[in-house]
Amino acid sequence: MHEGQATRKAVSRESGSAVAFAALLAGNMALAFGPWFVRLTDVGPVAAAFWRISLATPVLLALAMMTGGRIVSSARGLGWILLGSGVLFAGDLASWHIGIHHTKLANATLFGNAATFVFPLYGFLVARTWPTRMQGVALGLAAIGAALLMGRSYQLAPQNLIGDLLCLLAGILYAGYFILMARARQTMAPLPALGLSSAAAMLPLLFAALALGERIMPSNWTPLISLALLSQVIGQGLMIYALGRLSPLVIGLALLTQPIIAAIVGWLYYGETLGIADLVGAILVAIALVLVRIAPARPTPAAPAASA
Repeated sequence: MHEGQATRKAVSRESGSAVAFAALLAGNMALAFGPWFVRLTDVGPVAAAFWRISLATPVLLALAMMTGGRIVSSARGLGWILLGSGVLFAGDLASWHIGIHHTKLANATLFGNAATFVFPLYGFLVARTWPTRMQGVALGLAAIGAALLMGRSYQLAPQNLIGDLLCLLAGILYAGYFILMARARQTMAPLPALGLSSAAAMLPLLFAALALGERIMPSNWTPLISLALLSQVIGQGLMIYALGRLSPLVIGLALLTQPIIAAIVGWLYYGETLGIADLVGAILVAIALVLVRIAPARPTPAAPAASA
């Protein structure tokens, strides 16, 4: 009797994990087009980030209310967490969007996702466990793949260096954003959490764009609307959904799918050629994702049963 119940629970967890993993990959695919849309906008890079958030936030909050999300009550006790995540995300987008204009699309996406390794490290520290052997192999393959995807940028070409550093800063801030959002997702549904965090990012981005003297009002809204819907509503929405259901290691390694897709976009639209190293790096990342998906987690010691 108990064995059948445990089996049903295991199947349910596996099914939920599979859905979350599919959502994670789809979210990363949507986010990978973000740098392209940023380049297509006719406003400043930080202003583009402001519009991405400002156009998406009402949609996210409306969807949260339509799906029965308790926006205010579920955020009780998490005000500083959501505010902090919004400020970190604003810093991430501001530095990343500026960096996008000073490096290749693939580089911007790769460095902007430095959370690939920072967030899993945080997960291991919180769990106080070392990765399993298969997880370690996946991390190693992902690191080699990331280095290969970095390719010619690692030669520290002057035309890419500033952009790469700004995108690396963005990636570190992105990891901090993930850490705080993972905390919020322990008690909040994804849409209310993302909606409130996005709202907290709006004013910092607007003030930063004004301080930099950027053009704020666009003449062409299409890239900005596309950026808001595809990157923030769909991409971040799916990512935050998966954040509450998958381990930091899986979330982190899946981020490496973004530079692969961005490299293809850069090749098709900007002639940013792909080499053998790029292709090998993409294959290694794909293998790492398969390994980390099938790798069993290290078991945690069971707590002693309480006496009746």
